[in-house]
Amino acid sequence: MAGGVGSRFWPVSTPARPKQLLPLASDQPLICDTVDRVRALVPLERVRILTGAHLSEPILRSVQGLAAENLLVEPQARGTGPVLAWAAAEIARRQPDAVMASLHSDHVIAPDAAFQDLLIAAARCAVQHQRLLTIGVTPTRPETGYGYLKPGARLDTEFDAYEVQQFVEKPDRELATQYVQRGYLWNSGIFVWPVKLFLDQVARHATEIAPHLPLALEGDATAFFGQVANVSVDEAVLERSDRVGVMPATFMWDDVGAWDAVGRTRAQDTDHNVTVGNVHLVDAHDCIAWSDQGPVVLFGTHDLVVVRANDITFVAPRDRTPELKHLLEQLPPGLREPGS
Repeated sequence: MAGGVGSRFWPVSTPARPKQLLPLASDQPLICDTVDRVRALVPLERVRILTGAHLSEPILRSVQGLAAENLLVEPQARGTGPVLAWAAAEIARRQPDAVMASLHSDHVIAPDAAFQDLLIAAARCAVQHQRLLTIGVTPTRPETGYGYLKPGARLDTEFDAYEVQQFVEKPDRELATQYVQRGYLWNSGIFVWPVKLFLDQVARHATEIAPHLPLALEGDATAFFGQVANVSVDEAVLERSDRVGVMPATFMWDDVGAWDAVGRTRAQDTDHNVTVGNVHLVDAHDCIAWSDQGPVVLFGTHDLVVVRANDITFVAPRDRTPELKHLLEQLPPGLREPGS
């Protein structure tokens, strides 16, 4: 899944260059890291990238070896529920017994080998137990930006997989702390399931999608997206189905939600700074500095994010960057959407 409008990494990100097209974990865009990660599992011709028309060309330019046939271009954005139902329908038309892995193009994962091994195990488990599997991540902090899930009974002794007792939406800090203490997992949004089972569960439970599903199965994407409601797959299917399971992640995972997360995903210097571009630091520590335009110099600073891009200079305390949405609401449109 590679849609998105790209507001969380303002002013570098824009609608034409959202997070998945930024080098937030390595020297190449996140979407390139994601495609590289799955090349060892499936041939490139079996990879499908779900995105909007405005991102088709940037994605094709960014990812080596991709062709237009690799893209499933949404006629309009309708949330993860409809787009995954449509993708499953497209896959089922070509290979009815396929297993589908749904990945986000903007996640940071390491090491790749552990991710690949778990995805193979998840595919086997999903078929054997006829489950819609999500990958759960053991929390490292009381994060308020993620959804959580509560694991239940183990499915069997072969797989490290469990029933899901409960999904919970993004909590406040107090609740997040309680969830961490109670053994809840972060819901990574990585899913593995047989397409037949997923489409069956959509038809049974997703009342917002089911009446329009025949249009997707017939290949009429324009009509399907024109009529279906905007709804997440969590709300429409996973929170209602009794066929949902979870496998705990065996790898590091981060969805790089805001500028402060770059400190977790890119290499740091000895003073715990992260720099991208033409950046010079003197007596600085625990800073994140990014420049797409000319030199940026930090002197005698700590715990700052400094970004220069699209003729805008952005400076903020590192711990305030998750509030970027609130900042953007206060800015005039010309600043909110640089390059537009």
